[in-house]
Amino acid sequence: MTNWKNKVAIVTGSSRGLGKAVVKLLARNGVSVIVNYSSNKQHADEVVNEIMLSGGQAYAIQADVSKPAEITKLFNLTIEKYGKIDIVINNSGIMVTKLTKDTSEEDFDRTFSINAKSVFFSMKEAATKLADNGRIINISSSVTRVMFPTYGAYSASKAAVEQMTRVFAKEVGSRGVTANTVSPGPINTELFMHGKTEADIQRIGSMTAFNRIGETQDIAPLILFLASDESYWITGQNLGINGGMV
Repeated sequence: MTNWKNKVAIVTGSSRGLGKAVVKLLARNGVSVIVNYSSNKQHADEVVNEIMLSGGQAYAIQADVSKPAEITKLFNLTIEKYGKIDIVINNSGIMVTKLTKDTSEEDFDRTFSINAKSVFFSMKEAATKLADNGRIINISSSVTRVMFPTYGAYSASKAAVEQMTRVFAKEVGSRGVTANTVSPGPINTELFMHGKTEADIQRIGSMTAFNRIGETQDIAPLILFLASDESYWITGQNLGINGGMV
């Protein structure tokens, strides 16, 4: 069984949404966690305080992961704080939903900088700074498996994450490091819910086998498993978790 109390994890974008649920679950199991945030220090501090009051170990680090130098800072500060890194969960992301004809260059570049470039350069850091037998879990999306209008740039950025992860898994396997992606379906987070009507939510929820959209607690346990020692034979994989939507 995994000895979680000796583990250190970075979870990017963990001051809210899925990242928040994941970092809290890791901390409940004894992992020392880094709560990464880009701009909202208050939200990050609230998550850290909640974890600490529950007896866990957490520390907030500000870093804009769309910038490689900031990712380097995030890794270095984590090692300064806890001495090592065992788990990296690349969760930060944005969702710009526009028809291809309406998507600007700025929309495209921002989407790829946060959703794909950040993951690539995080894995670059992890290649030398992650402990042996470490775990990389990158968050993709089930929209890479469907053809939803307005999701062109977003789904392309997530498809890039999936392929980069497969390649990276082969590059670091000799150290016992695994690298996988998790592809949630629609979940009840600010990222997904923004701009959608109740009718939109019901329509999308009806596409799952359970006639609802997911919750963060539906996704976090799979990420916990992939971060565990027991997942040692799973690498280079993309695991869909979408309630049977696709």
